[in-house]
Amino acid sequence: MRKARILTAIVGCLLAFTCSCGTKEESAPSTPAAAQAGSGTAFNPSMGTAVISGKATFEGTPPAMREIKMDADPVCVSMHAQPIRSEEIVVSDGNLANVFVYVKEGLEKYTFTPPSAPAELNQEGCSYKPHVGGIMVGQVLKIINSDPTTHNVHCTAENNPQFNLGQALKGMEATRKFSHPEVMVHFKCDVHKWMSAYLGVLPHPYFSVTGKDGTFSLKNLPPGDYVIEAWQEKLGAQTQKVTVGDKETKEINFSFRAPS
Repeated sequence: MRKARILTAIVGCLLAFTCSCGTKEESAPSTPAAAQAGSGTAFNPSMGTAVISGKATFEGTPPAMREIKMDADPVCVSMHAQPIRSEEIVVSDGNLANVFVYVKEGLEKYTFTPPSAPAELNQEGCSYKPHVGGIMVGQVLKIINSDPTTHNVHCTAENNPQFNLGQALKGMEATRKFSHPEVMVHFKCDVHKWMSAYLGVLPHPYFSVTGKDGTFSLKNLPPGDYVIEAWQEKLGAQTQKVTVGDKETKEINFSFRAPS
């Protein structure tokens, strides 16, 4: 075990050096300024009174959550008393978790200021937390290594610059920002092939991720006509149109099934 940890540390140092000095960031395709952050009237979400809520469910028999093999890194194995399972499709009593639900259309006439508090992507227990999340254009993303082993964060964005960031030691942190909307941005760890995460990058704050109960809520919306999209990494995306008035709450539901 001691030899394995020493070897891991050496590899981590080499990886960190390589990732920080030898990785070339890819340029993002040009995107109109209006698409980046919206165009029009500045809107403070604290003034919104409309709510769109609902649930994501799974029809049929859900696929088995495969066991993740961490044998390649004894440090990862040591952090789990029981094996962990894949988060690709998580179903509980018919409810579907890790579905990213957001306003796809209907906010084009508004602009929004990103929050000053950063969003976080944490490497904990040799898994990304959150597995699915969201961030606003221009908001700081804090990337943290909470594990006593080497990780790297390989961002494979398409509308934003890619990066491959090595973090060899526990407690290391780094920050990044995204300048363009993108649903979804994929993150992976080249050291631990099972590690994967997705972040939706939006020009507004109206997004939600379903939990084990499958529920979501988009609060503090201005009244209007919207297209709401629900995205799931293996089951695809669905959209629904909904009109919501001032101080009104509308409920919509999304039902997914395994591809035939």
